[in-house]
Amino acid sequence: MTRHLIIGGGPAAINAVETIRELDNGSSSITLVSDEPAYSRMVLPYYLGDRIPRQQVFTGDDAYFDRLKVDRVFGQRVARIDPQAKQVTLQDGRALAFDDLLIATGSSAVVPPIPGADLPGVLPLWTLAHADTALKAVAGVEKPEVLFIGAGFIGFTVLNGMYKRGWKLHVVELAGHVLPRMLDADSARLVEAWLKKKGVGLHTGTTVQGIADANGRSRVTLANGTTFDVDLVIVATGIRPNLDAVQGSGIATDQAILVNDRMQTNFPFIYAAG
Repeated sequence: MTRHLIIGGGPAAINAVETIRELDNGSSSITLVSDEPAYSRMVLPYYLGDRIPRQQVFTGDDAYFDRLKVDRVFGQRVARIDPQAKQVTLQDGRALAFDDLLIATGSSAVVPPIPGADLPGVLPLWTLAHADTALKAVAGVEKPEVLFIGAGFIGFTVLNGMYKRGWKLHVVELAGHVLPRMLDADSARLVEAWLKKKGVGLHTGTTVQGIADANGRSRVTLANGTTFDVDLVIVATGIRPNLDAVQGSGIATDQAILVNDRMQTNFPFIYAAG
């Protein structure tokens, strides 16, 4: 029996599970290892915008995984991958063997070294846990005020969800205009005019110099001297691939895991996706 091991619980991992079962009719074993439950990160803005209930964020429950005969190891990270031995070691020391492996560990948010970025009211919004923390942080506040650091596409999808909740929003962007990787200055001005009509405060061409506690709120100071208090600060300044598990494994990387046109790494029985 072929032993398939999949690291990660996002859409790439779930699609792999379903495809394997379509092809083998349950004749192989599948083990899914993830430090989070299986859910879709892409629908988090809809959850934040109160357009879907929390349970619709998840891509599979116990009945789903039982039907597909998937062994689950949730709440654990892979600490080490050993291609020669064809096994992975979990954080708790357990070893899991495999015949083929899919690494679908996704990415993590990058938090810049801003003084005060470690305060309770400051967080990225990249995971379900982040979304839950953000909603809890403003629970009971009649009209929460939120500052976004970064004006990229992903940040704006989250911003849209918060706007639909009626929250007061500010955006700080280092570049001279919003969506700097997608739009030129002329195009961005159209977006900025639309945002201003919606009541979103824009602060472009500047940075956050520091964040301090202000009686339970976050006092944000910009490089241009502007200071204001908000209930929540969202850091949306980029992401980086999760590569901790592959360090020292011999799996080839260059900013991310290198694969061929079949998503194989330099070890033909190890794949990467996501």
